Amino acid sequence: MTDTSTQASPFAPLHDPSSRGFASDNYAGIHPEVLAALVAANGGHQVAYGEDVYTARLTDVLTEVFGTTVEVFPVFNGTGANVLALQACTPRWGSVLTTSSAHIHVDEAAAPERVGGLKVNVIDTPDGKLTPELIRAYPDRAGDEHFAQIGVVSITNSTEVGTVYSPDEIRAIADLVHERGWVLHLDGSRLSNAAAALGVELRELTSDAGVDILSLGGTKAGAMLAEAVVVLSPDRVAGATFLRKQSMQLASKMRFVSAQLLALFDGDLWRRNAEHANAMARRLADGVADIDGLQLPHAVEANAVFPVLPREASERLMRSFRFYFWDETTGQVRWMCAWDTTESDVDRFVEAVRAELR
Repeated sequence: MTDTSTQASPFAPLHDPSSRGFASDNYAGIHPEVLAALVAANGGHQVAYGEDVYTARLTDVLTEVFGTTVEVFPVFNGTGANVLALQACTPRWGSVLTTSSAHIHVDEAAAPERVGGLKVNVIDTPDGKLTPELIRAYPDRAGDEHFAQIGVVSITNSTEVGTVYSPDEIRAIADLVHERGWVLHLDGSRLSNAAAALGVELRELTSDAGVDILSLGGTKAGAMLAEAVVVLSPDRVAGATFLRKQSMQLASKMRFVSAQLLALFDGDLWRRNAEHANAMARRLADGVADIDGLQLPHAVEANAVFPVLPREASERLMRSFRFYFWDETTGQVRWMCAWDTTESDVDRFVEAVRAELR
């Protein structure tokens, strides 16, 4: 067999590697340390479907990270993590309560309903965050056989509108959820950004605060494709092993998913990447704050900025910088910063916005 390990790659990028936009932190490439971990995991054979040393090590690492014995189920993507997690803690007759801006309600193409068979009930919130008061005010119709009984409350941290839950806010929700016999799920696709913003450990926003099951994000933090369902309260969850296969989220070569998460969480890479992305978002917000014709209705707490500016101005900027409208009716857009966003990227964009609205 020919040794190809030292041959030069015949591939060249089809895009300009220096080009960066502000549409999504999913646009970023793989962090070099994650890429190196993938290369290191690539030699030889390992048992398939999670019986490999990398997945075993990941369980040990996340047990230490969250300060409690955990069950870890690596998966391919965030939607898969959410559907698997919600299925595993919701009875067949149950439903989920979340915010009207939640990803599981707005941006997962009804996967929780169609794939998971779950009714999703929503509450309007001013800042993307649930509170005990909002939950108490919701008519849950407990015991009404005509209503899909609520069994899970799902929160997102950092939220879909860039706000962040504190440990105390999560604990207050968890206490009410558990008082009612429900389960608390946390969509943590950007949990790293929330923890970095608050200067706390991941366990302070999850296991210590009463979260029962977590969708742990890796892709937005610098991985290629790596998320995980982390079970923090095994007595409240059932069947995750089988549901992962049924949900088409069981990787045969799981070592490569686990190796990515190990690179992020077996050390401080998750925090370094999140702190940088958050800092770039603050730089961006500070840079445009004094521009006439642009409003910042929300404080920048993590790595997202949600300004309001004239629609025509946004459409012209989009020709050179990729980003999205968040609210078509108001002209609000979303600008996201990633682990690889640079100060020069931000400053160049700020100058373009300033020139457009001058």
